[in-house]
Amino acid sequence: MNKINRMNETIINKLQYLAQKSRLEVFSMIHKRGNGHWGGSASCAELLTTLYYHILNVDPSQPQWEDRDRVILSKGHAAPMLYNILAHKGFFPLDELSAFRSLGSRLQGHPCMLETPGVDLSTGPLGHGISVGIGMALAAGLKQKKYRTFVIAGEGCLNEGQSWEAIMSAAKFKPARLIIMIDYNKVQLDGPGDKIMPLEPLADKFRTFNLKVAPVVYDGHQVSDILTSWEWAQQNQEEPCVIIYRTHKGKGVSFTEDNHIWHGCPIDDASYEMGKTELENNLKLYADEIN
Repeated sequence: MNKINRMNETIINKLQYLAQKSRLEVFSMIHKRGNGHWGGSASCAELLTTLYYHILNVDPSQPQWEDRDRVILSKGHAAPMLYNILAHKGFFPLDELSAFRSLGSRLQGHPCMLETPGVDLSTGPLGHGISVGIGMALAAGLKQKKYRTFVIAGEGCLNEGQSWEAIMSAAKFKPARLIIMIDYNKVQLDGPGDKIMPLEPLADKFRTFNLKVAPVVYDGHQVSDILTSWEWAQQNQEEPCVIIYRTHKGKGVSFTEDNHIWHGCPIDDASYEMGKTELENNLKLYADEIN
């Protein structure tokens, strides 16, 4: 048991380190380009890192492998974080990250499945992700495939009526191995989510729509919580599952956390230097844990 606990601790520390490393690299990438969405990218760092480094069955050498697990980043503005992780996983060369949002680059402002290896759905218009995820999961059943479909959605996605129509369909058709992950950072482009379009009680809403919802809201910045939520999902994979993760927009930089101004604001030089210092200091703490 002690050996298993130590192994789990090693995995958790490594994933926390990788998430923070990606957060630092994405902060630098957005600053260099002068545009891009920092706030939403920072809030889903641990979710995407844990998926791609520990949970998903994917093969970077075969991006269109039919049996691969699918990931839909419904909140497509968080593309910088997805691109960073896809590059580190080997879906495309790391040096392409420097061309983010430049003319002719495969790394557009929002993910494009026709251009970027590893992207399973073009996203940007909020609300489409859950609908298409249900279709992918239903297709797996029809084809007798065992791949899993993960949809990462934010509040903006849930403000769209299409999402709730899709959720009703999920409750009716009950596709197996569909996991809807809510990156619940409670901040949107124009301000706090509860001021723009309140969603609470969110878990109860999903339950009222007859979906299976994880028993607690997990900390989306703690890999240990994410892994615990995955254990729950595996036990309930024969029908659609919803997992809500409490996260923070702009996570990792004190003056951007929970601040709607940093949804897609350019990162000026002074802000970059301050934020970079904070992110580097945190990265050193995680590095000490894995050494």
